[in-house]
Amino acid sequence: MKTILNVIWLVFGGFWLALGYFAAGIICCVLIVTIPWGIASFRIGAYCLWPFGQMVVEKPGGAGVFALLGNVIWLLVAGIWIAIGHVVTAFAMAITIIGIPLAVANLKLIPVSLMPLGKQIVPTNQPFVSTYR
Repeated sequence: MKTILNVIWLVFGGFWLALGYFAAGIICCVLIVTIPWGIASFRIGAYCLWPFGQMVVEKPGGAGVFALLGNVIWLLVAGIWIAIGHVVTAFAMAITIIGIPLAVANLKLIPVSLMPLGKQIVPTNQPFVSTYR
């Protein structure tokens, strides 16, 4: 079932969301100071391609002060706009019955798009310590 949902997700929005994250990652990596956000954008972009069967968790050991500061900067500069885009896309997907799981996956991306530093993406069948939903 995860594979079917991932293929539908990829066709109806995941590819374009991932391209947006990859473009942001390239821009952030070109500017040397913003490389941590670029790496986080690439990680979220890969998650956008195939979200079913994966989840976002806190990194072991916590995020740290620099990750918190970086997340606040990201939130003010780009995170809020990306989250609004996910909400709008989720609403558009939820209009149809088949799109409801896709809308839920889109809403699942909002917390990591707001605060990407200090998070990691793990398969759901892999054991982990703390969860972030």
